[in-house]
Amino acid sequence: MLEARDTATRKRPSVLVSLRQPKVAVMLALGFSSGLPFFLSSNTLGYWLRDEGTTLAAIGFLSWVGLTYSLKFLWAPIVDRTDAPLVGRLGRRRGWMVVSQISVGAGLVALAVAGLRTGLVTVGVFALVVAFSSSTQDIVVDAWRIEAAADSDELGLLSAAYQLGYRLAVLVSEALILISANHFGWRISYGVMAALMGVGVTASLVATEPLRVITRESSTAAPLWTLRGFADAVVGPFTQFFRMYGWLALLMLAMISFYQLPEYVMGPMANPYYHDLGLSKDAVGAVRASIGLVATLIGISAGGFCAVKFGYLRALVIGVVLKMLVIANFATLANTGPDIRVFGAVMFADNFGIGFAGVALVTYMSSLTSIGYTATQYALLSSAYTYVGKIAKGFSGVTVEHLAAGRTLMQGYALFFIVSGLLGFPALVLCLFLARATKSRAATSASSAPAD
Repeated sequence: MLEARDTATRKRPSVLVSLRQPKVAVMLALGFSSGLPFFLSSNTLGYWLRDEGTTLAAIGFLSWVGLTYSLKFLWAPIVDRTDAPLVGRLGRRRGWMVVSQISVGAGLVALAVAGLRTGLVTVGVFALVVAFSSSTQDIVVDAWRIEAAADSDELGLLSAAYQLGYRLAVLVSEALILISANHFGWRISYGVMAALMGVGVTASLVATEPLRVITRESSTAAPLWTLRGFADAVVGPFTQFFRMYGWLALLMLAMISFYQLPEYVMGPMANPYYHDLGLSKDAVGAVRASIGLVATLIGISAGGFCAVKFGYLRALVIGVVLKMLVIANFATLANTGPDIRVFGAVMFADNFGIGFAGVALVTYMSSLTSIGYTATQYALLSSAYTYVGKIAKGFSGVTVEHLAAGRTLMQGYALFFIVSGLLGFPALVLCLFLARATKSRAATSASSAPAD
């Protein structure tokens, strides 16, 4: 089940060719809507704060608003079992998507209108609104992606389309917004980002409610407000997950928890790094939107191909190794300075590696969920990969400042990125253990199965 080796011999259409299919096109747009707000409440906001002279320590601590992504499993049962307020007639998945997307837009508008003049506390509150609404959107978009897939091949295709849309949004919210901010200011740029959430609202209205959700709602699901319904919604997803995978479930959660650690820890310091290097916002934005886009497309395609050809777990191992290397490679810029050619090479490697690893992780986690508990179980898994990283990244600014003590600031940054890359080693070890344990479990199951 975990490796699905039989799918390796099937021919899977590429994401770009399949965009003519309405379901895949909707998934691309929903992926864009999911990716757009993620950095607007963290990394990109950090660039804005650094522009205004905010300390690295304060920027790092403010990134803790992203802890909402780690806690989303707490309210995932509500999203799984109740209709969204006011728009419930759209369907459970579509209704929650619209509500969360409008809420994200409202939070971005508040940041655009208030700016930074209201103080860090107010900025933090508005960023928290964006992060909470964004994490809620992730719960329901992930559920829709898994439930809308007809089979494992289509799940892989939709996962790749999601990652493509997500990465395009990251380029907009981390690259194009810098060019916009340089010419029109941060507040106008954040207002434009709020308007772009209309892409997600449109996709939600066009999307079709997954048939399996409708069928389950009309048959077995007890109302959430009953004791049976509450227990099934809150406890059921977790007990069912551990019943299905046994002790391997703990190993899976541990591996997922450490998989994104390098990326999360280095994240809040990337944009301040470019600022302190002396790279202009136009240069950073242009490179990310051109070289970064190409590298992202290649990385996502390579990750999807590898997951199908060699299996989910092998793709995870390759992905975490790439992640470690490309993040440590950021230290190169500290020695070369604001050389646009070196910066372009670093960006290409980073976007390729992160795109590859992202597809590998999303596809693997999607294969672990069960219909009926999709939103809650996937929220548990996707929350797991943020636990350690979201907490640790709050200390990223303090770490850079500490490493720079007695050294230059650039030397402090270089050491920080090398250490961040090495933080992927626990995930690598856990991936190898998980691959071996999964293989052993599959062999045991095969030997104990009755002969035909």
